[in-house]
Amino acid sequence: MFRRVLVANRGEIAVRIIRALREMNITSVAVYSREDKNALHVRLADYRVCIGEGSARASYLNMNSIIAAALNYNCDAVHPGYGFLSENAEFAQMCADFGLTFIGPSPELIASLGSKTAARKLMMDAGIPVVPGSSTPFASAQEALPEARRIGFPVMIKAAEGGGGKGMRVCRDESSFTEAFTIAQQEAVNAFGSADLYLERLLEHCRHVEVQILADRQGNIRILGERDCSIQRNHQKVIEESPCPVLSEETRAAMYADARRAAEVSGYYSAGTIEFLVDPEQNHYFLEMNTRLQVEHGVTEITTGCDIVQEQIRIAADEPMRIAEDIRPRGHSIECRINAEMPEQNFTPSPGTITAMHLPGGNGVRVDTAVYTGYTVPAEYDSMIAKIIVCADDREAAIQRMRTALDETLILGIDTNLDYLYKILETDAFKEGRADTSFLQVFTQGGHL
Repeated sequence: MFRRVLVANRGEIAVRIIRALREMNITSVAVYSREDKNALHVRLADYRVCIGEGSARASYLNMNSIIAAALNYNCDAVHPGYGFLSENAEFAQMCADFGLTFIGPSPELIASLGSKTAARKLMMDAGIPVVPGSSTPFASAQEALPEARRIGFPVMIKAAEGGGGKGMRVCRDESSFTEAFTIAQQEAVNAFGSADLYLERLLEHCRHVEVQILADRQGNIRILGERDCSIQRNHQKVIEESPCPVLSEETRAAMYADARRAAEVSGYYSAGTIEFLVDPEQNHYFLEMNTRLQVEHGVTEITTGCDIVQEQIRIAADEPMRIAEDIRPRGHSIECRINAEMPEQNFTPSPGTITAMHLPGGNGVRVDTAVYTGYTVPAEYDSMIAKIIVCADDREAAIQRMRTALDETLILGIDTNLDYLYKILETDAFKEGRADTSFLQVFTQGGHL
């Protein structure tokens, strides 16, 4: 097992990893930007080192500084968390080159599964259904337009080397294709450093459902249930829950089998997530495979009792999982992402100092956060400041528990999306389990802010 691990991230996920390391009796080293000198993850770690100025590019994306910090502090491994460098094959290879274990899959797996077109081809060859679309990436709208005509409008334009909702645009007709492609391409370059895009047929009124897996190097693969992530704004998840309220047992079993098959054919190991679209007729289609820890991993942890972060660390240390078989989630869990933003002003970020704060608690309530009273939320990074996760015996009870938790939450000094989340939970569509990936667009445009 590792003796000392550098946590190459910030915010709540850095705090989450540091706590897992402490429980495993592993020394933690935190990296931080000058903007984050008073951050909670910096205070909790055993050691801490500043790696640059406030911008992500100068700090949390600075591979050379992070590797140097890990070597200077005699680390055995690096945990990338999610976002930043977590799916960067070059960084994973740098870790290996300098004798550091990257806590995640190999650079080769990250590269092959991180390429959406390569991953789609791999799954098609394995007989796993995929969303109809292109099998090769495109570098220009002129190259892509004939393929868009073949697929048929509306189409989804997506970054070939990315994820997380960036570099994605919906195009409903040929007249707007060049503009949509150009905007998506610029986003992809800024976020992922790649201009390659690919196309998919736009499947509407679908559910976004992901299957959580763990796979070790001894060949064991475990399914930990699924999460419904259909409540999205601009392809960014807002509320997640487990299990999906609309899946038939037949569809669920087929998705689990395809998720296992995806891990097998790719030779995958570590924590991973296979994402699917499920249409109103219960047909499911492979979207992508995330080769990292997900923001919403706590939704699965609270219903399975499995510590995904600790298992991920054990797998990276070449130890077998402690999980003997697949785990079927117990009860129902819901997660709400708390963001420092102003929904009524087009979700403009709201950085600033938190002057007072009270977070919810009680039976079946978990809060993952890195903020505290007196903490200044910086403008340089993502606006998510906390995740509230609840679990109850059934979905109705979980919704009520989440409403109670949101009611109890107090964050002063900055604006947040707390009221927006509460209003979503109050809609008939959400309460009845009818909200698909188009729901938030309709909800927001309908003036429900």
